[in-house]
Amino acid sequence: MNLSKNGPYFKNSGSDPSHRPKRRRFHESYNFNMKCPTPGCNSIVLMVYKGLTGKNNRHFSISGCPLYHNLSADECKAPTQRQVRYKEKVVEMRKRRDSGLTKDQKEKYMEHRQTHGTTREPLLENITSDYDLELFRKAQARAAEDLEKLRLQGQITEGSNMIKTILFGRYELDTWYHSPYPEEYARLGRLYICEFCLKYMKSQTILRRHMAKCVWKHPPGDEVYRKGAISVFEVDGKKNKIYCQNLCLLAKLFLDHKTLYYDVEPFLFYVMTEADNTGCHLVGYFSKEKNSFLNYNVSCILTMPQYMRQGYGKMLIDFSYLLSKVEERVGSPERPLSDLGLISYRSYWKEVLLRYMYNFKGKEISIKEISQETAVNSVDIVSTLQSLQMLKYWKGKHLVLKRQDLIDEWKAKETKRGNNNKTIDPSSLKWTPPKGT
Repeated sequence: MNLSKNGPYFKNSGSDPSHRPKRRRFHESYNFNMKCPTPGCNSIVLMVYKGLTGKNNRHFSISGCPLYHNLSADECKAPTQRQVRYKEKVVEMRKRRDSGLTKDQKEKYMEHRQTHGTTREPLLENITSDYDLELFRKAQARAAEDLEKLRLQGQITEGSNMIKTILFGRYELDTWYHSPYPEEYARLGRLYICEFCLKYMKSQTILRRHMAKCVWKHPPGDEVYRKGAISVFEVDGKKNKIYCQNLCLLAKLFLDHKTLYYDVEPFLFYVMTEADNTGCHLVGYFSKEKNSFLNYNVSCILTMPQYMRQGYGKMLIDFSYLLSKVEERVGSPERPLSDLGLISYRSYWKEVLLRYMYNFKGKEISIKEISQETAVNSVDIVSTLQSLQMLKYWKGKHLVLKRQDLIDEWKAKETKRGNNNKTIDPSSLKWTPPKGT
């Protein structure tokens, strides 16, 4: 094709618009001899051109080939058809809405549309002074810029609504699981929590102001245990509902199976703290039903990540069984247990059984007697004995084997540990069972 000035496209292309070349549509100017390079694809078949939108009947590139994307022509058309149906539904809903408006409402609505167009911003004029309105819009713009900076830094997550980190006291903790905090807090990605009253906030500035006037230095409720710097407070979910709800939300960040968040009234919470000159810092807690038909002595248990692998988990478990002994009951934790919780309980049950057998001087060991003395459920005792290979079925009877090698190994660890303060002293407990339990 000749594209010189004497060619057909430039002939008589002067100032007269009638002699200028007409624009040709795509389907008039495109070379239909081209074919899609995808093997086995026929471009003439009803397919798509680009974007897999289903709007065009032909395509000539891989990017618009349904066969290349393992799709059919109908599958490509489906999104467009859904979009058309959605638009029709929106128009119908608007008609229904407009038909239900009064005459005054329609006039105000039309006035708003003429003044502001289709903007989503509400009517702010004539509500306050121009100075306050300008100040609000400046603050709004600044907040949008700050949110964009946080989004670029990865501190705000879009869509997932999952808190990634929390600032808790002097620790910055990475979260493990999703917790149902309010959406306006969860979408920030980073939460600031007061370590004493457990109130959650959006920024460090708000937290700093809160800490300057927060009068809490320990959990609410009664202090039922104290030895050295370790204390345990009994918090009633009915009397201190907000604190217990915040405690459950905090715990869900590190527990997978926890389902209790807001219905805290039927539970008692035993919160373990470690004291210094600034206050009593949260170490962990466990919750317990006030009236448990299955004799569960623990509903949910958690050791804060910064205190894990230091013996505090076993202290919490030992304290729960100490309460069961005072109540003269046999207790067991509520299932299912978390992965870390199951490991801690198995280790505790093993230690209790080996200590019992080390101090046992009789000839015949009864599982019922072990259960009554240690307050550990017989099912948990049997499962622990089986895992230690200390239970054998012989001549129609179940026999408990006293493995001296395991007992000696446990005793060596106890001796090496020495006077460890990570133990519960029953004499330091000042507690009576609540009425009705």
